[in-house]
Amino acid sequence: MLAVRKARRKLRMGTICSPNPSGTKTSSEVCNADWMASLPPHLHNLPLSNLAIPGSHDSFSYWVDEKSPVGPDQTQAIKRLARISLVKKLMKKWSVTQNLTFREQLEAGIRYFDLRVSSKPGDADQEIYFIHGLFGIKVWDGLMEMDSFLTQHPQEIIFLDFNHFYAMDETHHKCLVLRIQEAFGNKLCPACSVESLTLQTLWEKNCQVLIFYHCPFYKQYPFLWPGKKIPAPWANTTSVRKLILFLETTLSERAPRGSFHVSQAILTPRVKTIARGLVGGLKNTLVHRLMNRGNSSSPSRSLESRT
Repeated sequence: MLAVRKARRKLRMGTICSPNPSGTKTSSEVCNADWMASLPPHLHNLPLSNLAIPGSHDSFSYWVDEKSPVGPDQTQAIKRLARISLVKKLMKKWSVTQNLTFREQLEAGIRYFDLRVSSKPGDADQEIYFIHGLFGIKVWDGLMEMDSFLTQHPQEIIFLDFNHFYAMDETHHKCLVLRIQEAFGNKLCPACSVESLTLQTLWEKNCQVLIFYHCPFYKQYPFLWPGKKIPAPWANTTSVRKLILFLETTLSERAPRGSFHVSQAILTPRVKTIARGLVGGLKNTLVHRLMNRGNSSSPSRSLESRT
């Protein structure tokens, strides 16, 4: 669930490094920030759906606001309990699933982002926020952070998967889509055949952003991809063994053409899981279990390649 331990820790892909003003790389290391640009030429014309692309779960939840209202994604029982100040502190331990900002995740090589958004009660300006139990940063701030990275790394492609919407009517959706347009402009890739998308074709068109929108509202805008084009089967288990079996099965059964596929390498807490690890939080209860079993520094999501 955590994208990586530290922004400067070496990952399997290589070494995270700051953008080089000259655009060159040393011969001894490849920057994760530019891993797509650094792929060998024979992969440039391969459909993106054939590449394994690293992603993160609840990508925005590196920060949540304890002082904000409890989000509309929570039950009434939780909202009532949250009137007790300690409850929100405990909620934060289970709501934060990342320890890196969007920029740091991008520099670490993350290219798929799992996004959940909501309006905020009493907010008259129609602003949209990221949400996971508690409200996170404004969506606009996150989009601008991403756009800044993309401008500095013109050959990197990102997938933004808007898959949960809370307390949003048509006006909120229009506001969100306008924000997306304002942030990325010509970097947005129009929806098209999945098999026609390659790194080379995107580079030639200067497109860097694919927006997946799990709401019928996508039909009104050519740059919004329908959610069905990027299914993300969910294991919904606390068992590492069951999770691995689920991932192997769903990957083998994925549609042969016409869509991407997300493998969610995540464990989901039950009520009793939270009760047992109430103070320890998500990281100390489930994340370590998955990391120890898989010997990996980054339990997360990924867009899987076809085999």
